[in-house]
Amino acid sequence: MCERYTLPDQLAAEREFMPTEVWWKFSPRFNVYANQYVPAIRLHEGHSEAVMMRWGLIPAWAEGKPPAAPPLRVDNAQLESSPWFRDAWRNAQRCILPLAGFYAWQLTRGRYRQPYFIRLSNRPVFGLAGVWDRSVGDDDDVIESCSIACVPANELMRRTAGGERDMPAILKRRDYATWLRGSEVEARAALQSYGADGMQAHPVSPRINSRTVDDVGLIRPVRATC
Repeated sequence: MCERYTLPDQLAAEREFMPTEVWWKFSPRFNVYANQYVPAIRLHEGHSEAVMMRWGLIPAWAEGKPPAAPPLRVDNAQLESSPWFRDAWRNAQRCILPLAGFYAWQLTRGRYRQPYFIRLSNRPVFGLAGVWDRSVGDDDDVIESCSIACVPANELMRRTAGGERDMPAILKRRDYATWLRGSEVEARAALQSYGADGMQAHPVSPRINSRTVDDVGLIRPVRATC
């Protein structure tokens, strides 16, 4: 679930989130995957800043040595208990990842994994709740990385990605500041399953399965394979 996603235009993301400081630089993309650097918004000295982070959290205790498969996402119930995430959670190292949409796969009766593109009906740019950490290696190289928080899947996600119990935590606009600045209790209250009536999904080409492809054709509707 949410192994790949799409990036909006940078200016559109800045209009949506209005960060105080802008350090990021990116272009629209249609096939973002693990271990790439992605745009994120976090707090720094009380101000929001737009930065690039590696997708797949590497905790501080890893000392800059990425594991073979750093976690791309974390169930909200594990934020406080997982050794990967609890320090970041306790230190309020929360971030927002700007998206235009994401992909999910449905296993058909013919045992084919049909990819779907999922977006919000009336929000061309939206934010996912995430957590981040900073890991420093022996050579003082710093890796800042992030993972996406997950919540129980809504009806659309259960139907589209059959068998998946979770979905990415899509933040409502009114909860952007709460997620970044609120207490643990307030931030956790912002982690809600987004309403299925505000989302759309359509089948797309299996070209999305290749990491070498990144073009607008990936999100165009196709006829689903049975």
